[in-house]
Amino acid sequence: MTSTLKPTQQLDRVVIRIAGDSGDGMQLTGDRFTQETAVFGNDLSTLPNFPAEIRAPQGTLAGVSSFQLHFADHDILTPGDRPDVLVAMNPAALKANLGDVPKGGTLILDSHDFTKRALARIGWASNPLEDGTLDGYTVHAVDLTQLTLDALAGAELSRKDAGRSKNMFALGLLSWMYSRPTEGTLNFIRQKFASRPAIAEANITAFKAGWNYGETTETFAVAYEIKPATLPAGTYRNISGNLALSYGLIAAARRAGLPMYLGAYPITPASDILHELSKHKRFGVRTFQAEDEIAGIGAALGAAFGGALAVTTSSGPGIALKAETIGLAVSLELPLVVVDVQRGGPSTGLPTKTEQSDLLQAMYGRNGEAPVPVVAAQSPGDCFYAALEAARIALTYRTPVFLLTDGYLANGSEPWQVPTLAELPDLTVEFATEPNGPDGTFLPYLRDPQTLARPWAVPGTAGLEHRVGGIEKADKTGNISYDPDNHDFMVRTRQAKVDAVAASLPPLVVDDPTGDARVLVVGWGSTYGPIGAACRQVRGSGLPVAQLHLRHLNPFPADLGAILARYDKVVIPEMNLGQLATLIRARYLVDAISVTQIRGLPFKADELADMFQKVISNG
Repeated sequence: MTSTLKPTQQLDRVVIRIAGDSGDGMQLTGDRFTQETAVFGNDLSTLPNFPAEIRAPQGTLAGVSSFQLHFADHDILTPGDRPDVLVAMNPAALKANLGDVPKGGTLILDSHDFTKRALARIGWASNPLEDGTLDGYTVHAVDLTQLTLDALAGAELSRKDAGRSKNMFALGLLSWMYSRPTEGTLNFIRQKFASRPAIAEANITAFKAGWNYGETTETFAVAYEIKPATLPAGTYRNISGNLALSYGLIAAARRAGLPMYLGAYPITPASDILHELSKHKRFGVRTFQAEDEIAGIGAALGAAFGGALAVTTSSGPGIALKAETIGLAVSLELPLVVVDVQRGGPSTGLPTKTEQSDLLQAMYGRNGEAPVPVVAAQSPGDCFYAALEAARIALTYRTPVFLLTDGYLANGSEPWQVPTLAELPDLTVEFATEPNGPDGTFLPYLRDPQTLARPWAVPGTAGLEHRVGGIEKADKTGNISYDPDNHDFMVRTRQAKVDAVAASLPPLVVDDPTGDARVLVVGWGSTYGPIGAACRQVRGSGLPVAQLHLRHLNPFPADLGAILARYDKVVIPEMNLGQLATLIRARYLVDAISVTQIRGLPFKADELADMFQKVISNG
């Protein structure tokens, strides 16, 4: 594809949202545009948004799927609050998303289905293309469907099959508009449909037709260019949270010198971790798709007993089913990484929407006193490092560890600098190899004085035979014990072991450029991007504000209390009803200002910035 002959306007950033029926290939279209944007070198952040139904009724609001991409020539933190450009493939997609587009924004609309019947289905009595609804927007109403059918007139495809290529026509048009590379997409289409050459050729033809339409039509007079971002030197790739987490688990197992075992049951939005890890047997990864959540974690805990880096993955509903076995892992004191990719609840709730509402479940969602370290990732790429950290804690302290991500991180993507081997921590594990007690006996609950971890004895090691089970253990020997004082001691010891993790954590880093801020914004998980972007806006307006983002939620870092005490006000935004705020208030007696949202979507940076400014201005 040749470069455009039309004038090119330079932009520093743009937010594009592509929307249509869930069967229109919006996620594929957005993903391909993202991949080419990553290749071009822009910084980027994405927000896929799709319904939970496998195939919602065509042309309805419930069936709208969208993909938002924010890309820029500088460092960005979020997929953008509002799209500058909305591509809507039908009336439902327009109605569902129009409220997010600011006046003056650009609308590219497939006019093919703006019929009375289609409009009535979504509650519009008149055609918005004609009744003034879209006044104030730059509107390009183009019959993308018919243009696609015309481009494929010579293909040996049915009209229905040919029409399905309209997403590729739209992708070609967008690729022209924003000067995106095209060869990668053409190669992708050829590979994806290698067994169906007619379909491959149709999609390639539609893609080229869309690019040529932008180049030749008078409808689009200007193309745009966003230059590559200046990023630290290194090798980069575009990566989603689930993929980064999968790679992080593999890297952890390799750095520990252990085989990795995943016991899991498919559940949105965690299933892609199972899919990805199943591809990597050559790295000593074994995946087991169990018949249910309980079997998945039971198999994983068995693998931990056998000497593997054991992992189980799920979302909130599945974590509820795993609770008893997590408690067993606490009692057995075996390493186990429990990944919770959070989604909207309660019950099955909003399966494809994001939320941060499982923090208290991770903290306390088990019977008895069963403390578990909790780690949270802050961005898609950071899921790699969060997985390494969860594995480090699990292996070092012989404990199950919760790793919290969410649907926004799991499905979103960003450029990720591929680390070198030397940058990864050494997680080498030493198994027990000989008796550690008097007279040649083995004491399975004799503890390391620093970590309070018990020895990890692989079954079959001569002389290290020992029993495990859910009934309380006697100190050191591991024998069954109902002694009241022993139970009190073991409960407190398991808590002390989790508390000891804090001693291994580096000092917290507060983002307070001037040192004059009196308001501290504390966040965790995926709120990192919106909070960071909002703080940038506040500082840009001349007001100081400090930001602190927590990776470790149990135990809290040792210096957190002193940091909180330095500020007059503490603000905690969360996508729940204030779970971290509850923990902070209880632990540090800080009257934190809780800012909450439970809409299945990330915070908007503009809204947070306005709120932060009010808190600062009100003293």
